[in-house]
Amino acid sequence: MGIASLFMPTLAGIIADKYINAERLYAILHLLGALVLVYIPQVDNPNDFFWAILLCVIFYMPTLALSNSIAYTILKNNNTTDLVKDFPPIRVWGTVGFVVALWVISLTHNETSANQFYIAAASAVVLAIYSLTLPKCPPLAGTPDKRSFVQILGLDAFKLFKDPKIAIFFIFAMFLGASLQLTNAYGDTFLHDFANVDIYKDSIAVKYPAIIMSISQISETLFILAIPFFLKRFGIKQVMLISMVAWVLRFGLFAYGNPSDGLWMIILSCIVYGMAFDFFNISGSLFIETYTDPKIRSSAQGLFMMMVNGFGAVSGSLISGFVIQKYFTLADGTKTWTGIWLTFAIYSLVVAILFAILFKHKHEEGVEVKGH
Repeated sequence: MGIASLFMPTLAGIIADKYINAERLYAILHLLGALVLVYIPQVDNPNDFFWAILLCVIFYMPTLALSNSIAYTILKNNNTTDLVKDFPPIRVWGTVGFVVALWVISLTHNETSANQFYIAAASAVVLAIYSLTLPKCPPLAGTPDKRSFVQILGLDAFKLFKDPKIAIFFIFAMFLGASLQLTNAYGDTFLHDFANVDIYKDSIAVKYPAIIMSISQISETLFILAIPFFLKRFGIKQVMLISMVAWVLRFGLFAYGNPSDGLWMIILSCIVYGMAFDFFNISGSLFIETYTDPKIRSSAQGLFMMMVNGFGAVSGSLISGFVIQKYFTLADGTKTWTGIWLTFAIYSLVVAILFAILFKHKHEEGVEVKGH
């Protein structure tokens, strides 16, 4: 996912801004993804499986940014006066879908079955067909004779890095993307490892880890709906800081949690995740939307996703993998999870302190995030 996000969200954003309706590109990507999903169960070796999964996420990852762009375009075209208020209640249904998918796969015991790919492929086809019924979201770029060479190549959005505030924001989005990757990469593994301990192996958290982890997404639905209040009351800087502190709590609670008397810590960590994820991912997307020109809407959203799910995820994977292997993996292959999660918590705390010092943004209470 990280590799695909290094280039695909930005590339798809450029195409949507310059050459093709965003909702049509969205449909095409999901149809292509469905074809790959159907093929994946036929793969019979790890090497080909890697490339098949990579191709699948190459088609999938740009749809995250595109779905935001499509929603913003439709809302703006319908003369919405308050994007910060109107977008979260729409975005929350993406999280509902995530929870439904987790529960369906877990309760039907398809977590280790090829059926999960066929279910995903069918969902992608339905979504592609539905997206073609959405209001048109055509490119807003000017006519070819009025565009510069940079505009023709679709590189307008990269000029955002000239703005110190946006550049710093993107850099910290990358750091938070690394935190998100740490959760994605090790959350399930952490719970699965308790199966090797006799007193925990029959616990609910070990038998149904996907359902336990889905508490995180259920929590998301509540915090997404709280975003309008927090953004208007505190502003983007404070909301991002709240997110960073939530990541510290997320990892800290995991450090001392277990499926028995420490189950409450694991559950509370999952609840905190909703705030940690939403307050930087969705609030960040809104901040970028209100701060940039609509003509580069999809490209700007793609850049945000590139920093979070691309550079953030790849760096988070590589660095954490090295650190865990070198310092927290014993000779028999077992991991010292308390040390791992505490290290991640300290990392998140350092990021929060640096963000508080370096990101300059003045907020007027009651006013939605906005830039130029």
